[in-house]
Amino acid sequence: MTITPEQRITLHGFNNLTKSLSFNMYDICYTKTKEEREAYIEYIDEQYNSDRLTAILKNVSDIIGAHVLSVAQQDYVPQGASVTVLISEGPIVEVPTESYTESPGPLPDSVVIQLDKSHITVHTYPEYHPDEGISTFRADIDVSTCGEISPLKALHYLIHSFDTDIMTIDYRVRGFTRDTNGHKLFIDHDIVSIQNYIPAEVRSQYDMIDVNVYQENIFHTKCKLKQFDLDNYLFGYTKESMSMDEQQNISTRLKAEMDEIYYGKNMT
Repeated sequence: MTITPEQRITLHGFNNLTKSLSFNMYDICYTKTKEEREAYIEYIDEQYNSDRLTAILKNVSDIIGAHVLSVAQQDYVPQGASVTVLISEGPIVEVPTESYTESPGPLPDSVVIQLDKSHITVHTYPEYHPDEGISTFRADIDVSTCGEISPLKALHYLIHSFDTDIMTIDYRVRGFTRDTNGHKLFIDHDIVSIQNYIPAEVRSQYDMIDVNVYQENIFHTKCKLKQFDLDNYLFGYTKESMSMDEQQNISTRLKAEMDEIYYGKNMT
């Protein structure tokens, strides 16, 4: 099914399709000592506390044109945070043409699009390996919408909001809506790949894999940062303070950790 702005389909009632975006990001860091691990966790908890996460989700709401109905936020002990935002339809204007094209969404400025009741959630998971000296920060964000806009329009901003070594992105359209003749529509926009919703300058920084089930309207993309600079993975010092052997050893362990997350399996 191909839909263009000039070929709008008149629906019977409201658009009942549910579109869900799951965005998982990972930040990897080498923390040699217990003190470094604790300092890294404290840093992450401060950088991504529930107040900042709430601000990010409110910007997502602005991007997809939603009203925030309620916010529940929590910082956890010893670490981590969660935010859930219940949203509803925002002010309605003419649906813009970007609803019909695979293109990166905007950063938060002025965007208003149709949306019905839905929600946005984020959960963070800072953790560390007890023996290997590697700490990992993961954030899981889910954006679920009903109506004409795809939450993929928020993906550009979400990538912009986090420092990500690895991203796992899932998009699924569920349910159906009907046209005025009663004909079911199981998706209301064309999509080939989630990658098309990521700006080219961002795509160029990552190795990417797609696993898509087109007939089921299920789309999956994994991304791993191409460039590796050990200094970006050390917390509180630089590689200049290490021997070449130590640099090589730590780099190998960090790359192995990233590969295991990217490919979703333990490696020897």
